[in-house]
Amino acid sequence: MTTAILLVAGVGSRLRPLTDHRPKCLVSLGAETILARQVRLLAAAGVTRLVLSTGFAAEAVHAALADFPLPVIFVHNHDYATTQNIVSLHRALSAVPPGDDFVKLDGDVVFTEALLPRVLGRSDAAVVAVDDGLPVRDEAMKVSAVAGLAVRFGKGIHSSEAMGESIGIEWFAAGARSALAAAVDAAVNAGRTDLYYEDVYADVIARGLKMACVAVGDLPWTEVDDPADLARAASLVRAAG
Repeated sequence: MTTAILLVAGVGSRLRPLTDHRPKCLVSLGAETILARQVRLLAAAGVTRLVLSTGFAAEAVHAALADFPLPVIFVHNHDYATTQNIVSLHRALSAVPPGDDFVKLDGDVVFTEALLPRVLGRSDAAVVAVDDGLPVRDEAMKVSAVAGLAVRFGKGIHSSEAMGESIGIEWFAAGARSALAAAVDAAVNAGRTDLYYEDVYADVIARGLKMACVAVGDLPWTEVDDPADLARAASLVRAAG
């Protein structure tokens, strides 16, 4: 069975006033919110359970999924304003049922229906969705790869050394979960709450986990950080129908 982890703790300050009283994931794309679109596409792709790591305006997220037909587990990151997303992932991993594989999504990524089937249900131990289109933005979270396997993550990777940009969607087989959870636990317990989860991915890869890079540069997607991004997302949704 596949669980989806959604990291929806952030404030979304660059979208104010739209996010004055609701998290970014509940901003509207037209007929539905970012979150509603994500969970609809996850259910269509065969996901059987949701784990949401909340923070800002958590009660609004609870209300938004009150009638969702799949099981939903909420975990809360009380320190969302002072920590990086490694803490939200740490809280969520503990709620994934033993034996489940899981797909992790950032709560602000908007994509089309074709993307999840390309990432889920593979024979790899782990997968990262990579926009391999050019040019790669300097500020993007980049992925460096060798023979189709991720070897490094980082915003500081030079664009010429990157396969592309990580879009914020990864999948882990059930057998890879323990290695990731151990690395995340170690980082958080050591007080490294300033890390991005990609920093821990890189550590697990260095210890032997094989993480395949799945190219998705041919598929429309966008993260939503500011009004320009939101306009692109709304356009993507209109074009997708």
